Amino acid sequence: MTVEEFSQHVVEFVRNNKGWAPLIVAGLAFGESLVFVSLIFPATVILVAIGALIGASGVSFLPIIFGAAIGAALGDWISYWLGLKFENQIARLWPLSRYPDLIPRGHAFVERYGFYAVFFGRFFGPLRASVPLAAGILEMPWWPFQIANVTSAFLWAAMLLYLGDSITLTFKWLLGG
Repeated sequence: MTVEEFSQHVVEFVRNNKGWAPLIVAGLAFGESLVFVSLIFPATVILVAIGALIGASGVSFLPIIFGAAIGAALGDWISYWLGLKFENQIARLWPLSRYPDLIPRGHAFVERYGFYAVFFGRFFGPLRASVPLAAGILEMPWWPFQIANVTSAFLWAAMLLYLGDSITLTFKWLLGG
């Protein structure tokens, strides 16, 4: 099954089972934020598509945003913990071993910007996978990491889901509906 086919199945499942949407977006955001999974299967496009679907179906955004934000924050928290626990040894594991520049770039970004690297790193694909890990490797203090992690997770989740909704509204407007 290709990524596109999987994406279509997930969106179709959410369309038919709206009650599962918060849990599904939590899982997708978790995977998108967890260092290993995000390198193999980026879920951002699926989250935007679910935002479009949810907005068009009249389901409340709040539970969906909370689900996505909690999933994203947990993914980064585990990535941070992996960095604390395994330090630079983790770079030898697959799929990180396929991207030798990923951790050094995240490391340099966290060293230079600290708290702000964790916050803004979530919004840039390759950094999303490496910044929390690098913050753990560098032993960033827990509270600043978690504050940046959780606040950026909520902003990121709302932004992605509202982007999908905005796309739906734009198409409706363009089509005169």
